[in-house]
Amino acid sequence: MTITLQAVTEDNFDTLIELPLLPEQQDYLASNAYSIAQASFYPDSFFTRAIYLDDKPIGFLMYVSLADEGQPGEYAIYRFMIDSGEQGKGYGRRAIGLALDEIRSRPDAKVIQICYWPSNPVAKDFYASLGFVETGLDEQGEMYAQIRLGGA
Repeated sequence: MTITLQAVTEDNFDTLIELPLLPEQQDYLASNAYSIAQASFYPDSFFTRAIYLDDKPIGFLMYVSLADEGQPGEYAIYRFMIDSGEQGKGYGRRAIGLALDEIRSRPDAKVIQICYWPSNPVAKDFYASLGFVETGLDEQGEMYAQIRLGGA
């Protein structure tokens, strides 16, 4: 079984917006439909990816260049989800690894950041295991964590 990141298209859009989260995860993440719509307004800085298991969409990811916010070379993973029926199988770890590789390959990349609610211990442990280091809370109470790339 192979995990890949693919473009969000009209062929996979309906499937992506219907992918379910576990009930306890629903308060932690904006919907895929909202995220795809949001990205349509910022095509040069919001990057959406469908997460595929072989030929089946099982998740969604969106990352953003923060250059327009005065932070050139910094990227943030804004959305990341795996279908509730496919969680716990290592697919998310593989998908986020592919996304990190994609961001690292950008010539200007210096920092990759992510945020999550401190009340979500699964996210904290998961992102820490990928090399993210917590940097503090924002004004809404979300925890920021980052990976600094060479030279950053």
